[in-house]
Amino acid sequence: MANLVSSEVSPEVRRPKKKLYGSKEPRIFTKPLRRLTEKTSLGFMAIDFAENVCDVDLYPWQKWLLIHALELSRGLTVDTMHDRAADEPLFRFRTVVVLVARQQGKSTLSQVLALFFLYVLGIRLVLGTAQDLDTAEEVWDGALEIIEETPELDELADKPVRTNGKKAIVLKSGERYKVKAANRRAGRGLSGDLIMLDELREHQSWDAWGAITKTTIARPNAQVWALSNAGDATSVVLRYLRKMAHKALGDPDGINADDDPESLLPADDGPDVEDVEVDESDESLGIFEWSAPPGCDIMDREGWAWSNPSLGHGMVTERSLLSAAKTDPEWVFRTEVLCQWSDGSLEGPFPPGSWESGQWVEDHHPGEDIPQIVGNVKACVDISVDRSRAHIAFAGHDADGFPQIELVASRSVSESAGTDWVVEWLTERKDIIDSVCGQARGAPVSDLLPDLKEAGLPVVEWGGPELTSGTGKFFDAVRDNEFRHFPQPVLDIAAATAVPKVTDGGAILWDRRKSPVDIGPLMAFTGAWWLLHRPVEKKAEPRIRQLGG
Repeated sequence: MANLVSSEVSPEVRRPKKKLYGSKEPRIFTKPLRRLTEKTSLGFMAIDFAENVCDVDLYPWQKWLLIHALELSRGLTVDTMHDRAADEPLFRFRTVVVLVARQQGKSTLSQVLALFFLYVLGIRLVLGTAQDLDTAEEVWDGALEIIEETPELDELADKPVRTNGKKAIVLKSGERYKVKAANRRAGRGLSGDLIMLDELREHQSWDAWGAITKTTIARPNAQVWALSNAGDATSVVLRYLRKMAHKALGDPDGINADDDPESLLPADDGPDVEDVEVDESDESLGIFEWSAPPGCDIMDREGWAWSNPSLGHGMVTERSLLSAAKTDPEWVFRTEVLCQWSDGSLEGPFPPGSWESGQWVEDHHPGEDIPQIVGNVKACVDISVDRSRAHIAFAGHDADGFPQIELVASRSVSESAGTDWVVEWLTERKDIIDSVCGQARGAPVSDLLPDLKEAGLPVVEWGGPELTSGTGKFFDAVRDNEFRHFPQPVLDIAAATAVPKVTDGGAILWDRRKSPVDIGPLMAFTGAWWLLHRPVEKKAEPRIRQLGG
């Protein structure tokens, strides 16, 4: 009987692979202004606090990050930081962006950071947020557990507030650590010194960022930490911060080659634009990105090490990563494990490339004037399903008669003014508007239509069979490149993620509730297209009876 186990095995095969460890240093990061020592960075002090007070063993990458992210401002040292002017910032970085794969220890890092700021630096307020309040509260729970298990910390703490949604760690000297859900009301009325935003990839508008980070405006020593793995086309805030940081580093991965970071900012002059404020200086915005190089194979072990800095140090193992690589859809693995961003748009409802092919991009038409709608326009209004935002689109023709649609306004609906701005905005432009439409039933905008009529605007109700036929014809128009539009992030994201709903008769509608983001901009676009091509019945000429003959 033949020997089933060959004895002819090469030494290379028999030799076990060298254990793979994650990279302590990120692949892309903002370089320090000077050599980082115990005199020029508070990171060393934070590490000592974690290990010798909190009894927390940090991974090498976490130590490296604390040292670099807590770099002191230019000219300051640990010995001179208490003598600085009141308005002189303590830290070099005001905004710290940390990109790293899932399950690497971001929560432990956040807990150590929060407690260091409270107990050692004595800052007044730490504010922890996440898109899901439960996630923010889990980090808070872990910090409280460290306090309760450390007598030295526990004796300085007051009784915590454990009420869900209002949890707070309070020290006897007045310092607090609160948690909030990431929404447009988060943090308003508070002044924060350390803001920790977990999973920033989930911020699909600027509303929460504007509300939360502006708590630091009057705090010269404040830091905002944004922690996340890679995002997607909907991650507007994280994409902008990453693009700005990469731009300051010379665009190492070429992510700014096709569009400028500022294209991700709101395009209108609405009341929420003033809340979008990010310092573009390379001395105040820092990025620390543990990600696999673009284009690497999903089985590339070096790529695993770049994006998983905890690999080999804790529960993250090569075996678990190999299993994920073999079972996950490719872009799930690349986003969650390799911390990579997709180069293309999300798989949306339209045929691949059709939405982009209808866009007029100024860089592709050097020396040409931006196309303009000539004459009067058709308008469509839509309101998001959560009634937080309103959108207005115009449709018309250029000088050559080619159809053009533009998203001309997209603003927050404030709690005080509501949708009054929509009526005022359209009324001011009444002279150029032939007609304005909105979905007549089953949509938030239907409540606004009577107000538009009362203001004297020529309102056309959009519903019934015309809603389905209009949506279907708009889909065909996108596919066949029958109109021109411009790149606008809030619109492009809606077009890339909208979920279509097919009726029993085979007609298409946009499903507001199943779509992952606000598709109001796409609804407004669809309605404006429908109104522009809506057949208008001509009134019959009065018949004159011929007398005689």
